[in-house]
Amino acid sequence: MISIVFMGTPDFSVPVLKMLNEEGYNIKAVVTQPDRPVGRKHVLTPPPVKAAAVELGLQVIQPERLKGSEELQQIISLNPDLIVTAAFGQILPKELLDAPRLGCINVHASLLPAYRGGAPIHQAVIDGQKETGVTIMYMAEKLDAGDIIAQQPLSIEAEDYTGLLFDKLSIVGRDLLKTTLPSIIDGTNQRIPQDVAKVSFAHNISREQERIDWSENNTDIYNQIRGLHPWPIAYTTLDDQNVKIWWARKSNTKHNEKPGTVIGISKKFFTVATGEGQAIDILDLQPAGKKRMEAVNYLNGVGSKLQIGDHFE
Repeated sequence: MISIVFMGTPDFSVPVLKMLNEEGYNIKAVVTQPDRPVGRKHVLTPPPVKAAAVELGLQVIQPERLKGSEELQQIISLNPDLIVTAAFGQILPKELLDAPRLGCINVHASLLPAYRGGAPIHQAVIDGQKETGVTIMYMAEKLDAGDIIAQQPLSIEAEDYTGLLFDKLSIVGRDLLKTTLPSIIDGTNQRIPQDVAKVSFAHNISREQERIDWSENNTDIYNQIRGLHPWPIAYTTLDDQNVKIWWARKSNTKHNEKPGTVIGISKKFFTVATGEGQAIDILDLQPAGKKRMEAVNYLNGVGSKLQIGDHFE
């Protein structure tokens, strides 16, 4: 059985790692990001892939930065036949890309050449795409530019959000890699260069992308909210305080008010004017310094003074 080094970090990567282990591949090491502080108490927490690797009894390597590191030489010295990555979170140096005899392959959560980069699922939802998918690809020095080995599409449903699609695509990626690996190992797989004319990018989400622009129409704002759910979360401001918007729905209400204006308040939600005379119902939010809460609890508590005519910036 061939030997593999697996490289991944978030929950998305875990099903792939478990599949490789269940299929009996010789996993020489699992490479993942260092433990990070999490939550208000900054508790040092291992990434999901490390937790899974420890449970499986696999060697774990956690480089802060691969290039020029001792960990890089350690990985190369393992002399794996193949390196498999899935949302690892770092660029692989050429020295590592050239090391395995079967190359380095990546499980990427988009239908390349669309959405190269670190946030392909977020961006597909934000852009209102109806379809995404997974690509198994050879890795190259240029970001997500390697040849395509296999692809599997997946429909994006109207109420899908980034976290849910992460879960769905991780299973698609696991299954696609499982069926594709035998051909990679025996050298019978296809290898299709990407069409550079169709390349698009999905860079890591910036703080500016998280801020809601109420002058946009309600479809674009809804897509932004679900595209940033459950992280990093869209936000707006009220009375100079940030308010995170966890969930919302498009409203049929029409208006002539300034976008961002509260135009309706009911028991379980409130309605905010958006661009193009449209509106959106806020269902789930988090005021500054408070925990996430449903709009009904907000309106009965810290938001009890909210009035029609109030304005979100």
